[in-house]
Amino acid sequence: MFRRPRRNRKTAAIREMVQENQVRVQDLIFPLFVIDGQNKKIEVASMPGIYRYSTDQLLKEIDSCMELGLRTFDLFPSIDDSLKDKYASEAYREGSMYLNAIAKVKETFPECCIMTDIAMDPYSSDGHDGIFENGEILNDPTLEVLSNMALAQAQAGADILGPSDMMDGRVAHMREALDINNFPNVSIMSYTAKYASAYYGPFRDALDSAPKAGDKKTYQMNPANSREALIEAELDMVEGADFLMVKPALSYLDIIQLLNENFELPIAAYNVSGEYSMVKAAHQKGWLDGQQIMNETLISLKRAGAKVILTYFAKEFALQEAKEA
Repeated sequence: MFRRPRRNRKTAAIREMVQENQVRVQDLIFPLFVIDGQNKKIEVASMPGIYRYSTDQLLKEIDSCMELGLRTFDLFPSIDDSLKDKYASEAYREGSMYLNAIAKVKETFPECCIMTDIAMDPYSSDGHDGIFENGEILNDPTLEVLSNMALAQAQAGADILGPSDMMDGRVAHMREALDINNFPNVSIMSYTAKYASAYYGPFRDALDSAPKAGDKKTYQMNPANSREALIEAELDMVEGADFLMVKPALSYLDIIQLLNENFELPIAAYNVSGEYSMVKAAHQKGWLDGQQIMNETLISLKRAGAKVILTYFAKEFALQEAKEA
């Protein structure tokens, strides 16, 4: 006699009953792009279905998402080149478009959770995540800029800060600034294992934030390395991070699993722009079923150990769930 595992697959009811992992709308964070102006909703050419929103239109988008059960949003600023400088001063200028957008969202939807981005590249005339001097990224001087950003975003109402810069020591530096200034309850979701990946292209199109010279390989991780992620995760945990993120997601499922098995903090996975755009392009060509690939992608991240998933598919998934409810 031999075992017949197929008996547990024979009907939809049984398959659902024994399913080991499930993606919920509550697991997802929806990244959104914010621009200056009024009544603007501009599609990102390389990301079909994803838009840059002026704050008034952003509020409408968040409202429609919350009706679907989405509660957490990661805001990214796209600013004019005229506002960029070497030290990313627009990132923490009082009254800036981005800080005003955070405040307006929290004022309008106090029950939603707002995550923010902390890195210099959207504001930097050099397009790097840190201060760029003579072909090098200056780590420690950059920490002051990042802490200024963290404090300004906390003051604007951010719930979760997302340092995406990969500077050494930045979590501790930001946590100290937050605590000293009476923001002990603001969370930090560190981009712990952020790899120097080619999957970021569409995102950089959306923000016009590509480096003007050189690349990001001296601070983002080598895609060939996995044990190094354990070092980064240990440091971030000790320095005060509340979540550990792996970015990108699909080519780094082993890293998600590695961190999940070795750390008690929740692991987040960023299903990045290139991963999204590949699915959309293949679907438009008729080569793949985009909805099925979306579902397979998201469940793979849960199966690997991600508790939280940042994904441009978030609203599409929520719409699917609402239709099936």
